[in-house]
Amino acid sequence: MTTPTVLFLCTHNAGRSQLGAALLELLAGERYTAASAGFAPADTVNPAVAAAVAELGLDITDRVPRKVTAEDVERADVVVAMKPGLNIPGTPKRLIEWSFPDPDAWDVEHVRSLREAVAAAVTEEFAD
Repeated sequence: MTTPTVLFLCTHNAGRSQLGAALLELLAGERYTAASAGFAPADTVNPAVAAAVAELGLDITDRVPRKVTAEDVERADVVVAMKPGLNIPGTPKRLIEWSFPDPDAWDVEHVRSLREAVAAAVTEEFAD
């Protein structure tokens, strides 16, 4: 049996989508394959997001933001849009749209609240 793939999408693949994929890895273990991508990828993962994930024991500083393709969407079992209304290429088998407020500032102290909100959503949807 193959492990279902969950693709997390956001604009820059530097913050929310990286956070969603990392938290799925941490919270749902071997039950899913986590992937992430964006529409206009940044050069690097947001350092505050990487630091907030590192506090949970996962280093994502070496991950490289990448552009989503229609093939990515079609290969995924579930596509999670980290904000509503994204123009997703291809046709997702299953689409989930989440909405999270921006942190007051993009520093680790403020990103923790975003991390906790995303963790709660990941747990509710994917963790048993």
